[in-house]
Amino acid sequence: MSEPRVRRAEIAIEQSHVDRVYTRLAELRAQAEAMRTKGYELGHGAQTEAVFEQASMLFERDMMVFHANQTLQTLDAEYEGLVFGRLDHTSGETIYVGRLGIRDAEFDNLVTDWRAPAAAAFYQATAEDPMEVIRRRVIRCSGQSVLDVDDDVLIADAVGDDMRIVGEGALMAALGRSRGEKMRDIVATIQREQDEAIRAPWRGVTEITGGPGTGKTAVALHRAAYLLYRYRRQLGGAGVLVVGPSGVFTNYISRVLPSMGETNVELRALGEVLDGVVATRQDPGPLAAVKGSLRMRRVLQRALRETPPGAPGEMRIVYRGEVLRLHAKELEKVRRKVHTQGGPPNRSRVRAAETLLEALADKAEENARADGRSADREDLITELGERIDFHRFLVVWWPVLYPGEVLRWLGDPGRLGRAAKGLLTAEEAGLLGASLAEEGREYTVADIALLDELRLLLGPPPKRRRRSQPVELDAAPPARGHDGRGPHRPEHYDEYSHIVVDESQDLSPMQWRMIGRRGKYASWTVVGDPVQSSWPYPEEATQARDQAFGSRTQHRRYTLRTNYRNSAEIFDLAARVVAGHAEEGELPSAVRTTGIEPDVRMVEPSGMPDAVRTATKELMDSVEGTVGVICAMDRVGEVSSWLQGRGDERLKVVGSLDSKGLEYDAVVLVEPTELITESTTGRRVLYVALTRATQQLTVLASDRDWL
Repeated sequence: MSEPRVRRAEIAIEQSHVDRVYTRLAELRAQAEAMRTKGYELGHGAQTEAVFEQASMLFERDMMVFHANQTLQTLDAEYEGLVFGRLDHTSGETIYVGRLGIRDAEFDNLVTDWRAPAAAAFYQATAEDPMEVIRRRVIRCSGQSVLDVDDDVLIADAVGDDMRIVGEGALMAALGRSRGEKMRDIVATIQREQDEAIRAPWRGVTEITGGPGTGKTAVALHRAAYLLYRYRRQLGGAGVLVVGPSGVFTNYISRVLPSMGETNVELRALGEVLDGVVATRQDPGPLAAVKGSLRMRRVLQRALRETPPGAPGEMRIVYRGEVLRLHAKELEKVRRKVHTQGGPPNRSRVRAAETLLEALADKAEENARADGRSADREDLITELGERIDFHRFLVVWWPVLYPGEVLRWLGDPGRLGRAAKGLLTAEEAGLLGASLAEEGREYTVADIALLDELRLLLGPPPKRRRRSQPVELDAAPPARGHDGRGPHRPEHYDEYSHIVVDESQDLSPMQWRMIGRRGKYASWTVVGDPVQSSWPYPEEATQARDQAFGSRTQHRRYTLRTNYRNSAEIFDLAARVVAGHAEEGELPSAVRTTGIEPDVRMVEPSGMPDAVRTATKELMDSVEGTVGVICAMDRVGEVSSWLQGRGDERLKVVGSLDSKGLEYDAVVLVEPTELITESTTGRRVLYVALTRATQQLTVLASDRDWL
């Protein structure tokens, strides 16, 4: 039988099984809907029963409806290719592997959940260690239709005459397919080294490192799905938080976990971690380095101890016919004394009132001694403490403070100079002050960690404020888990059971502190690659990261060494660019060749718009999937304008930092030298941009310095 006929016959065999699975899925869904309907009917009938029996029946109804809804939610998840694998064992047993475990009416397995121990051999078996698996088959589906199959033979001698082998391996077939706008899961093609990281124990810290294209992000997301399956009782209630570098990135990965049936996971970009504000704008490298430094915590501490703008510089109050005055220096002394006693300012107003009354009593005693009389200190404190004019003064002299307004104070050169003295250089203070003094400025991603630090330092505002009122972050608080990316949780939720941090090498120390507050009780999965780092001071970041992890003693590390994304031709160019910035063994090995070398074109600056349009059209015509145009962060708007009118959804223009974690079938890289000069880590950022393409890469440059 010819190869095409064999393939069609094998596809038909697998289609028959997939049809059985979807028939059973429909039966299970109908059963769950019937259970939910019965639950509602039970609650309706309970209205006529005695009180005790009614409560019992309502509880039974609630449990029935709850379990029915959970079952329906699981069955209705975005399953693309519910059945994707098959294992043929030496024992004669056949196991089908899929996104969901399904049994037939006799409780025999139709599909084994990919996270179950019985499915582990699908990922862990190799020709050297076949784990009693003769043939591993990957089944590719669209909806309920089987499109293709690819086999890996693990025990050649055990292949019988009735076992037909199709294809040359599933991995290479998958790598050659075009990319879409959203990241796909890799449940069908997880490799052994990736599976070991996915199935690592949940406690402590699991660190996954590896170069571009090694599947770090996919492994981390699949690990989250695996942990929720394997340890749902321990992790499911508190939830899982996934933090990515940008909104572009979190949108790109947003379908991966729902496609595996996991919705109790929250995706947030670094600019979205703090409730009440969303930031997408990036600071220039040198400014971001200042804002991200641990020195900023001391700058903020000093700033919030300053006298608030608009606070009265003198206190005058009449007590029994005598005017008591506290001048500016005396009031400042009182303020310093309150701050020295510790505690967040928003929780220190009572202490401020007490200290202010003590100062007034001191003033009254001083005046009395000068006149040769005595003053009753306790009566003065009691009487003034009940006076409305005293409390009116206190409210404006010791106001409730909000993170946004305190950060804006640092736009004043005098305040910033006092707060930054001995901590920031004059150049650093100048960059910071100019940034914060901009009228109508939007927050940047680096600002979010500063606002979160101030939130903690200031303490929450008095509870009598309406909870729905924004906390002075210049933006209404978005709903937690917006865009369907996770459940709604209390504001500033800090009880996650597991936290995944992607592109961790880019996090500043202040960002590590921000995320650490959300993971006080969590285990961690941390994903990164030092060679791709855009943070210039790794030692300081490591210190903050270790503090965020706390006392978790279990720390395991997995290194992924195979680049599945880039062709060898593309990765060779990227490796040349970053060679002097990588240690031996830090760069992965590309496993795929296409015979298509990167196209490097020299272009005059004046001709760049036309060159970008030409190169983009060429790549759009030659690949079926997505095309990314990558440029320096401050040129995204300009480059986008060059491509106006080309409304193809496959085309995306992104800045260098926002390209982190993304991949495209083809990439046009604009002015690589600009990517080097805009970043404090130079060639590392260019290395990231060069490794986004899976099939073709065109570089448009006006100089050769980047080479």
